[in-house]
Amino acid sequence: MTASTHAAHLAQLNVATLLHPFDDPRMAPFVEMLDPVNAAADGAPGFVWRLVEEGAADATGLRPAGEDVVVNLSVWQTREALWDFSYRSGHLEVMRRRREWFERHVQAHLVLWWVPAGHRPTVAEALERLDVLRTHGPSPRAFTFTSTYTAAEAAQHLQPVPSAQPEPAAGA
Repeated sequence: MTASTHAAHLAQLNVATLLHPFDDPRMAPFVEMLDPVNAAADGAPGFVWRLVEEGAADATGLRPAGEDVVVNLSVWQTREALWDFSYRSGHLEVMRRRREWFERHVQAHLVLWWVPAGHRPTVAEALERLDVLRTHGPSPRAFTFTSTYTAAEAAQHLQPVPSAQPEPAAGA
């Protein structure tokens, strides 16, 4: 993890629906790229944190958005750091070939939002932000690379989205 003097960091969630089961030979080129791309992310300037399944090197085994949906959740110091990694590194090759492995999304599949420095967003929080983007469009609470907001513009939205599920009663 990279040390930071930023008061807020940029969180990102990307979801992708598999065209084939993960162990299908057609997925092999994607699977082979995972370790090098994740290592590049871990060493990239501005990288802070990424979701990793316990006992694994990545989060591809986690399926919180559906059995055929993989998630990528990470935190970066700045929008520019995430952009540079996404579009100016070996990650770009995965992006170019994504149609070989993933369905084309009809709705938003990437969401960005600002979090207080040191906060590690949960998958539930990230999926809630994606839902906010899908339901209400871009805002300081949930946005995309093409409709970005600064941390200052999003300051009132730095805290996690309140859960739609009621909290258990005290003493229950």
